[in-house]
Amino acid sequence: MKTLLQLQDLDLKIDAYLVQEIEIPKQKDRFEIHRQRLAAELEESENRRIRLTLEQRECEKDIEQRQQQIGKYETQLLAVKKNAEYQSLLHEIEGLKKQIALKEERIISLMVETDEAKVLFEEDKKRIETELKGIEEESKRVDAELAEIVEQRATLESRREPMLANIDAILLKQYTRIRKAKKTGPAAVPMNGESCSGCYMRLTPQVVNEVLGGKNNACQHCGRLIYHSELHTKDSTD
Repeated sequence: MKTLLQLQDLDLKIDAYLVQEIEIPKQKDRFEIHRQRLAAELEESENRRIRLTLEQRECEKDIEQRQQQIGKYETQLLAVKKNAEYQSLLHEIEGLKKQIALKEERIISLMVETDEAKVLFEEDKKRIETELKGIEEESKRVDAELAEIVEQRATLESRREPMLANIDAILLKQYTRIRKAKKTGPAAVPMNGESCSGCYMRLTPQVVNEVLGGKNNACQHCGRLIYHSELHTKDSTD
């Protein structure tokens, strides 16, 4: 039983490493989400600058079209003979000039906003590059941590096989069966007074007496192997 408890101590440590091997890579999933968020943030910053530039070009194009229209109206002024038509054309020209003035004011505003957007984009780019560098360093740290965990688990597993030959076959079979059924936690637990320390249920007097006498037995409630801690001292597997 003593060797079995040493094996269990080893197996529980291996189990703990296996859990870490599953959990550690999940950190990189969070890193990827962070990367995507930063990429979207930088794209939005760049798109804002592009939108402002495009709007400025549209305003310039609109001004050019209105100026062309003014030129046509001014040419027509030379040909009209009626005062009403003349005044109507002047009114149209005046309206176009006011629209051009508004567009020119908007262009000035857009130029200022574009300059600000360029500065902000460069600041965002620099900040995001720094954050991405930090994520990459953290990712490498996680990879190194995972590699170390895998190596430590492999070392423990290499110590497992030699121990099996020193354990009673029937006892080992029971232990293996219980581990498969329980999935996690110890398969063999010490008796606590007259109770199982695995499920905390009271053991039958017969089981208690047999365990106190050094005989291997199982909890009638949870099926775990019960042992008397004073009779079995585990050697460290560290």
